[in-house]
Amino acid sequence: MQYTFQEYIPSAILRNHLKLGGSNPAGERIDITSLYLERGGKPWLPVMGEFHFSRYNCDDWYKELCKMKAGGVTTVASYLFWIHHEEIEGQIDFSGDRDVRHFVLAAQRAGLDVVLRIGPWAHGECRNGGFPDWLQHKPYPLRQNSPEYLAQVRHWYTAIYEQVCDLFYKDDGPIVGVQIENELPNDANHLLTLTLMAREIGYDVPLITVTGWNNRFGARIPLEEVFPVFGAYCDAPWDSHIQKRPPSSHYVFNPNRNTDDIGNDLILPVDEDGWSLPYHRYPFATCELGAGLQVTHHRRPVVSGMDAYAMSLTKLGSGNNLVGYYMYHGGTNPIGKLSTFQESKATGYPNDLPIRSYDFHTALGEYGQPRDQYGLLNMLHMFLAEWGADLAPMEYVASPQAVQPSDTRSLRYCMRTNGESGFVFINHYQRLLPLEDVLDVVIKTPQVTFPAMDIKGDVSFFLPFNMNLAGNRLIWATAQPLCRVDDTYYFAAIPGIEPQYKWAQQPENIRIITLSWEDARRARKLAGKLYFGNVYEMDGQILNMDEDYQLTDVTITPLSQPPFDPPYGEELAFNGPRALNWYQLHVDSATGMIAIPGPYDVGQIYADGQLVADQFYHGEDWLVPARLLWGKTAYLVTSEIKNDFYREF
Repeated sequence: MQYTFQEYIPSAILRNHLKLGGSNPAGERIDITSLYLERGGKPWLPVMGEFHFSRYNCDDWYKELCKMKAGGVTTVASYLFWIHHEEIEGQIDFSGDRDVRHFVLAAQRAGLDVVLRIGPWAHGECRNGGFPDWLQHKPYPLRQNSPEYLAQVRHWYTAIYEQVCDLFYKDDGPIVGVQIENELPNDANHLLTLTLMAREIGYDVPLITVTGWNNRFGARIPLEEVFPVFGAYCDAPWDSHIQKRPPSSHYVFNPNRNTDDIGNDLILPVDEDGWSLPYHRYPFATCELGAGLQVTHHRRPVVSGMDAYAMSLTKLGSGNNLVGYYMYHGGTNPIGKLSTFQESKATGYPNDLPIRSYDFHTALGEYGQPRDQYGLLNMLHMFLAEWGADLAPMEYVASPQAVQPSDTRSLRYCMRTNGESGFVFINHYQRLLPLEDVLDVVIKTPQVTFPAMDIKGDVSFFLPFNMNLAGNRLIWATAQPLCRVDDTYYFAAIPGIEPQYKWAQQPENIRIITLSWEDARRARKLAGKLYFGNVYEMDGQILNMDEDYQLTDVTITPLSQPPFDPPYGEELAFNGPRALNWYQLHVDSATGMIAIPGPYDVGQIYADGQLVADQFYHGEDWLVPARLLWGKTAYLVTSEIKNDFYREF
């Protein structure tokens, strides 16, 4: 069967219409058009990954940032949680794991750009959304233009600025952007006030972003001073119910950037005065593509590699021109002097979360361990590193008929094109819903016709047409382009589809190597060479991260009596009292990971009386570094599991 496209009508590209952009001392500029970002006068399609420095050991920041770069991330984003830095009013702390300057310098050393999400309200599953308790108790409204609140925000913004004042892009530093506030959908005036305040203090950056969701018609934003970024998650752990959700809309191609499932308890059903965000003024940009998900006590989804990869590919095909993941790297919540820092119902939020674990089941986990997402997403990132400047000006063109997420029979496809060349995107994957095979698929663009293909199983891919490879025109290929190394171009063979290449003229100055899908997901381009495996470059050395995460033995000895009253027993009794089981843990080495099997409801590990790790059971073994227990008296306590939460297996 032949599959065609709607007519491609080029958009008018707006320039110099926003009060954004800037240059560095070398004269390179970052600018923003209505369709894409530009850097050095060329289209620029960055890959941004979230990593919260205050949720990780500062001694390992540089190493973890190098691992992010090896996975194809070009920009690291990080919230600054006010409560992490000023838990006690007047006592600002930027030391140790809170040292934002050290983090930014580590990112620069790793070769990454930086976007700081400076709040003041952040959320990020943090206590009070990141507000200190003392601020919560002030007798004036927060997140509004009340003078007293704005004075506190100025104090917070100034404190951050003083740490990084010479590390902005204009100073030849890595900070290319900041995000103002978070998930504030209906107060453009307040967002403008915060933006102008940040500028006045000295946040002179090319890019200032705000989140664009939580309003059906798009968040109300100051139209010229910021640009909106969006997100997508494959499930919603914040949903109040414990049933399976309907098939996610994020696995069908659609240029709509807004979403109805991030904080869906806050979305307005209608906009009373007809506000509609003028999307045509801004590039399609994301800051929260869910490379994973954080579990809540009542909902515990597990994100697979294909869950994340297929969603990111679908958004890329739909026009995404800033690929931003939340989270890309997990972490561990610190514990404060006065309280724990996690979101909980006790602080007025709708969810109970682990006290320590912010693993997010994402590409790089709580302890930096790589998951399937890491390699799969890197297949997209390697392509963008090589051809992102070509893809960015290409526009989304839909299939003649829209496909619904529950439709298991229809082919899900689209293309991005400039009218002459482009890429056809096909997604044959829907999370938790098997799709039927689609046979004898013939893709016909206005320029070329691909050979017949059978689309079977869980596959998600894109195919080039009229692609320029060192002056050679590749009319079409039934393999996915990956990267270039010198005169060799690497493609990935798509499972179930024969890799074929049709040339305008047989090339003589280049080579084509087709990797198997498994080899492609293991490929890493580092220092101009192609390596295979979970390797990364740090200080000129190629290192294997898998060596840090081998399983090691642990002795788990049941105890008949609890050794002490657990200091954080409230976490073990969500939804009422539960029976507890205690165990003593012993390891013979500080290296590797130990595995703790389920089932249980909540697990906590104490080492020398300190809570070092916790977990809500979600169906997989709990992996914990042996170094947390090595040389210490360690105990595990688990609470009784009940049928009071959503789980997938």
